[in-house]
Amino acid sequence: MWQCQAANCGYLYNPAKGDKKSKIPPGTQFEDLPEDWKCPLCGVGKKHFKHVES
Repeated sequence: MWQCQAANCGYLYNPAKGDKKSKIPPGTQFEDLPEDWKCPLCGVGKKHFKHVES
């Protein structure tokens, strides 16, 4: 399972946890997030995230 980290603030999107703030349920892979999803901390879009191994 891949996690993705924002370059700006270091927020780590964990698919096992999802994103409660954006109502993204646990188990949602990063690639399956809506294209308009933004980092809940700094507001950057998906293209500003990089894959990191979990």
